[in-house]
Amino acid sequence: MSSRGLPAPTTLAHLVTDEPTARAIADGMSELFEPEEIATAAFEIASLEAGLRGASTAPAKIAPVKTAPVKTAPAKHGREGAMGTLHPDETGPWRLELHFAFEPDEDDIRAMVAGFSSEETAEKLVFEPIAANDWVASALEGLKPVTAGRFVVHGAHDRGAVRIGQIGIEIEAALAFGTGHHGTTRGCLEHITALLKRRRPRRIVDIGTGTGVLAIGLAKALNQPVLGGEIDPDSVAIARENARLNGLGDRLKVHRAAGLQHPALRRSNHYDLILANILARPLRGISRQVALAAGPGCELILSGLLPGDVAGVLSAYRQQGFALVAKRQIEDWVSLTLKRGGQGPRPR
Repeated sequence: MSSRGLPAPTTLAHLVTDEPTARAIADGMSELFEPEEIATAAFEIASLEAGLRGASTAPAKIAPVKTAPVKTAPAKHGREGAMGTLHPDETGPWRLELHFAFEPDEDDIRAMVAGFSSEETAEKLVFEPIAANDWVASALEGLKPVTAGRFVVHGAHDRGAVRIGQIGIEIEAALAFGTGHHGTTRGCLEHITALLKRRRPRRIVDIGTGTGVLAIGLAKALNQPVLGGEIDPDSVAIARENARLNGLGDRLKVHRAAGLQHPALRRSNHYDLILANILARPLRGISRQVALAAGPGCELILSGLLPGDVAGVLSAYRQQGFALVAKRQIEDWVSLTLKRGGQGPRPR
């Protein structure tokens, strides 16, 4: 894995508290910062007894990109909640971690944390400088293969986990959203599996491709080119490297772009399938852009939604002529398949 573009040392702030407080701080802090600025994690200490280093995790909103899972002990697994926060299944004391891509002002951070808890809790925060590569390596250790529909997402050490008839997606990059462990990614892969039983789309673009999991899976399943767009330059490099690891050659081309705002991606009335595993607000924001690029009968696979986000996203895309085909929920995350309807309203 290339370390190109990684920041110099990052900073980890952590404390031990109860479950509601850890969750409240993790979710609150993730909303105050941009995805490239902070990673948040909350997890039960008992579930990490064998796996947790004092100053390392992989994030929920990552520095410098989006999300990756927290390292857990081999036999214990939790579930990820809002913004990737890990919610283990057992009870006990919890650890909160805030991983910054910059050197934070400790007083400012304590004040923010106090707003989601108390001044006494905020004073317990311990700040430590962490080299970026340390938590990347830590995150990758112990990640187990994930099966979603026809696809198995795995690291190099688990290539043997892919059975005959399954499509293996090898991912070694923890610095971009999409190792397959998050409910949004798994949901999308299940939607893709269902879609491929009905049709074989030819013109495909993956918006916010992250590590490239979805695009790689489609390029391998269909043995044809897929386009990807990603706003973060580190994620672009990682997705390209993952495409190489999966032997895709020119079948996956990833461009740095916000939405479809790149000459290689900006097409009118063109795509058969558009994927966007991002978040509700940007999904609503790109609805017209997506509709203009969608061809007749185009299907959309959208994810990154909490249950309360679904109505607003559906409303935005119905105004652009799309109807709901399927909805899935994995843990706290909802993903959708939509399809352009025959005589429905056109983009406006």
